[in-house]
Amino acid sequence: MLHDPARHETLTPLAWNEEAARAAIRHIVARTEAACRDGRYWPVHPLDREGEDPDPIETPLYHGAAGVAWALQYLEDCGAATLAQDWLGGWRDLLAANRAWLAANAPGEQASWLMGDTPILMMALPRHPELAGELARLVAANRSHPARELMWGAPGTLLAALFLHERTGEARWAALYRETAAILWEQLAWSEQHGCAYWVQDLYGRESSYLDAVHGFVATAAPLVKGRHLLDAADWQRWQDCIANTVRKSATIEGGRVSWRPQLFGTERENAKKLLQFCHGAPGFVITLADFPGGELDDLLAGAGEATWAAGPLRKGSNLCHGTAGNGYAFLVLYRRTGEPAWLERARAFAMHALKQFERDAGEYGQLRYSLWTGDLGLAIYLWDCIRARPQFPTLDVFYA
Repeated sequence: MLHDPARHETLTPLAWNEEAARAAIRHIVARTEAACRDGRYWPVHPLDREGEDPDPIETPLYHGAAGVAWALQYLEDCGAATLAQDWLGGWRDLLAANRAWLAANAPGEQASWLMGDTPILMMALPRHPELAGELARLVAANRSHPARELMWGAPGTLLAALFLHERTGEARWAALYRETAAILWEQLAWSEQHGCAYWVQDLYGRESSYLDAVHGFVATAAPLVKGRHLLDAADWQRWQDCIANTVRKSATIEGGRVSWRPQLFGTERENAKKLLQFCHGAPGFVITLADFPGGELDDLLAGAGEATWAAGPLRKGSNLCHGTAGNGYAFLVLYRRTGEPAWLERARAFAMHALKQFERDAGEYGQLRYSLWTGDLGLAIYLWDCIRARPQFPTLDVFYA
């Protein structure tokens, strides 16, 4: 079996209800706007608290105030919501608060894509073009970061450079993108045992060989696939062959269903976890490889979708990173790639189940989960994407609406 049944629950058979989805988006946005506290941003959900502080201030894009501000503005820019106030106007205070968070939790990581200054400055850039120089410095300084993964390392700032080039068309972002990609190519390691390339992540005090969609191989592959038009044809062909080979050689296939273990060289204990969520396993592979050209991986991506459907919704709730909404994006990707209506039906079935999970958890905890990747703002964006049948995973597929 490719998944651990204890981590999943039975899908609630509910008909797709677009009005209920729209109402939930409005509800989440209104509750979120009302819950912000001057100087302390949004209350941290009990499931997101770490340490002994009963009321911490969390600011990063991944799980804190920056992600909430980004999501609120994105939902308005997409036409999914109307805001009561401008949440990007206080970006300077947010930047200062996030720098305090970094100083206490991750000194020296200002360039981080999901935790650092980079996304906050990018949010402010359309109003303050003079910030481009500071952003370029951050991207350049992160090119050889030893983490070699999306959250902290060069792949994250590779993605930032791609979004900045799409936004501005400026040559400096394309140059930084190509320079970062070239360094990542030189940092690839080769496994004789598995016959494929991989990256070593020097992360959290240990070296790993993650394959996943946050810290692993396909997380790094995602901005390379999306930005392939910025590479010359020969360079992209090398990348395409490398990515396809590693994805295929590291896959686990059972009865037409497909997933991937957490690490290429993981311990027996790690590989026995049977994780099937965005941040480990099949759904994240489908989502990060959504734009992979041609059909050479289509059998694996379809098999990964079948594995995700067979496993059912995740018990951890409705969120993106390790919840039902994140897994549902795999079905939206497969609908776009294949045009088969069944994949859209599955995405919307997961959306309705995620909506019930959201309602259940809000009642149990007496508050919403105010975060992008781990909470209810991510669910709101997933509901919107199910309405319009477009897979745009927030801050991975899209940054500027």
